[in-house]
Formats: sequence, structure tokens, C-alpha cells
Amino acid sequence: MRLLLIEDDPMIGAGVQQALRGEGYSVDWVRDGVAAELAVADNPYELLLLDLGLPRRDGIELLQRLRGAGHAVPVLVMTARDAVADRVRGLDAGADDYLVKPFDLDELGARIRALLRRRRGTAAPLITLGALQVDPAAHRVTLEGAPVRLSAREFSLLCALLEQPGKPLSRAQLEERIYGWDEEVESNTVEVHIHALRRKLGSGWVRNLRGVGYYVPVQP
Repeated sequence: MRLLLIEDDPMIGAGVQQALRGEGYSVDWVRDGVAAELAVADNPYELLLLDLGLPRRDGIELLQRLRGAGHAVPVLVMTARDAVADRVRGLDAGADDYLVKPFDLDELGARIRALLRRRRGTAAPLITLGALQVDPAAHRVTLEGAPVRLSAREFSLLCALLEQPGKPLSRAQLEERIYGWDEEVESNTVEVHIHALRRKLGSGWVRNLRGVGYYVPVQP
């Protein structure tokens, strides 16, 4: 899952990016509001993590511009502005959640998972398809009750495919979901991860529609 971190503090930005990448997310990081608006226009993000005190364009203004342009991507505000009036202003501008600095990284992860569940249209903490069950919080996968060990990339790829079972995603779309700007992607990387998923889950779980892409069938 690909996220955009919009944070001008280098220490906070580096720490959040590293922590979320360790959780299996692909995280792009920009440091001002203008760069963030350009990034959102050019890339498909599942979630934005937005600081408010940004150079070049304030976070509230950026949020208003994105919502005014029709961008419905979930936005989690992360800011030191803790007054009730600031929270009201941020939520009224279009934020989906509001987290005050300093915050615990475990809480940040839980809020991200909650917003992504809402984006998928479900309140359930687990993703279930037939005998396959995925726990995003614990990064745990079971098939017919038995645990399946996946790497962070394999887990991210499986979650991307499970967002809309039956809908194929091209190799380029999958690369966009699981890799950030500064991460090197070899030409056959997605195919290697797909092969690993098929080996661990069974070939019927990840299928290829020739010339279109890969998908998880609605009824494996």
C-alpha cells in the first residue's frame, strides 16, 4: 500500500517513513505543500499523512485545494496544533482523522489501518476471502487456519490484490502500490513476488489475465 508523507521536519519525517516501511507500506516523502499537490496529481496513493505547518503552502490550504479538486484520498493530519479550534478547522477542511504530535508510532499505525479499512468499505479488522484470512495489524496470513509466512513485499502485494478481488492489476500498477520513488525496482520484481505467493498459497489464489495483469479470484 502506497502512502504519501507530507512533513517538513527531517527527524520526524525520516522516523515515520522508516517505521511505516518496516510495516510493509511504500512511503513517499515530500517536505512542502506544493510538492505534495504535484505528487498527488501524478501518483495513486491510498492515504496521505499531512503536517499542517508546511512551507510554500500551508497544510490546511493544501487540504482544501485537494478536496476542491475532487481528490477523495483519506487524509490523516499529524500536527503539533492541539487546540480544539485547530482540530475543528482541520476536520472541516476535509481531514479524515487528526493526530497531535508527539504521537506513538503504534497509534499512528492503528489509525492508518482504520482509515484504510474505511476506504475499503469495511469495519472488520481482518480481510477474509474464502479460506484465506489476512490480519493487517499483525501482518499475519492464514490459509485454512494454517499460518503462511510472507515477506513484507509479498504481504503488501497480496493486500493490494485483495482490495478488489476479481479486478486485475497490471505490473505497473502493482509496482506503484508496493514501491516508493527512491526504491529501486528490477524489471521482474513483481513476477518474482507473484511466483512466491503462488508457491506459498497455491497457484489458484493469484491468477494472470494475459496482457492485462494479475488478480485474486472472487471464488478461488
